[in-house]
Amino acid sequence: MHEEFYLPRSLEPLIKKAAREFPAVVLVGPRQSGKTTLLNHLFGAGYSIVSLEPPDVRLSAMNDPRGFLEYYPSPIVFDEIQYVPGLLPYIKEKIDQHRNQAGQFILTGSQNLLLMQQVTESLAGRAAILKLLPLSRWELFQMPYRPLPWEEASYASLPAQTPRELWTQILRGFFPEIAPDRERDARLWQASYMQTYLERDVRNLRNIGDLAQFQTFLRALAARSAQILNLSQLARDVGLSVNTAKDWLSILEASFQVFILRPYYANIGKRLVKSPKVYFTDTGLLCYLVGLRDIEHAMAGPMGGAIFENFVVAELMKIFFHRGEEPNLYFWRTAEGSEVDIIVDTQGQLIPIEIKGSETPHPKMAKEIRSFQQTFENKAGKGYVLYPGGLVLPLEKDVIAFPLERL
Repeated sequence: MHEEFYLPRSLEPLIKKAAREFPAVVLVGPRQSGKTTLLNHLFGAGYSIVSLEPPDVRLSAMNDPRGFLEYYPSPIVFDEIQYVPGLLPYIKEKIDQHRNQAGQFILTGSQNLLLMQQVTESLAGRAAILKLLPLSRWELFQMPYRPLPWEEASYASLPAQTPRELWTQILRGFFPEIAPDRERDARLWQASYMQTYLERDVRNLRNIGDLAQFQTFLRALAARSAQILNLSQLARDVGLSVNTAKDWLSILEASFQVFILRPYYANIGKRLVKSPKVYFTDTGLLCYLVGLRDIEHAMAGPMGGAIFENFVVAELMKIFFHRGEEPNLYFWRTAEGSEVDIIVDTQGQLIPIEIKGSETPHPKMAKEIRSFQQTFENKAGKGYVLYPGGLVLPLEKDVIAFPLERL
């Protein structure tokens, strides 16, 4: 995204604070989530920015790391550090020469688990680690700093969207390069993104020979978005071993394409479902992978409810990550069939949230939340039914219908 179209990100104050307090800052997130644009906006005047993705730059850093760091002295941003993880011990060496100097190195990466292992080994106690996902709706509407409904009683709503406008955005997705630019062909961009992701990130994480089968796995996983994940069944359907399916799921997690929501349970004497659910970080890529092209089919088709749920869960993940917080999000489901879509553990309370695509809320929507509140009566807080309408309405005691535009 060009600088003149720059959208403020919720993470900005935290990155600036981290650069004032730590010798190194590590910013991770999926490819094209806006990491370089954000850092250029915040630090472009005082830092050099060097990408480690080009083969010649990568080779130079690998062959002579100390000489490379002399040639590119701090303060500096090294983009895509996962391509040269061997540089990290030498960055540590540089940091330790000036341990009390903050903001020496800012590192970005498109991969999580491998990079985190290298970072924790080399930069433990020396680096703040932050995550940047694609744009949230808060950021897209240029209102990046807002409370969540259970944190503050009243605040300004986001601009109202018709269902068609909302679903247009869900189908387009939230990557900064295309989310605000309606002139761009979103499907063409998504196809290019997936090709780049498969050829660069996937191959960099694992030596996968058959990318076509990996793509089949990815599409089959997308069709199961927002559902209880039966990995054995998925592996059988795609023709993989369960271990390979687990390994490939970990690749998608490590590169921020999907995240796993785990069930909330405590020792309460109820039989609970303990398998996780899978969600995609970006609804645009999710719709692309399941072959949805038009708004009507997306809204009213068999995956409409799952896509809408994925959208809301992804929004909450982005809000927490962009505050520098780990999202304590779960779902709740009993073996008897009671289910609440999201449980937010705020440390003090458990906030139950149901997600409904209907524009007309009614008291029946509160049933599962009331069941959860009765089960966890000492810990459960006020419940919310998030829906795409415009009114805040009480549905039952301690359960309210809450418009999505206010989230």
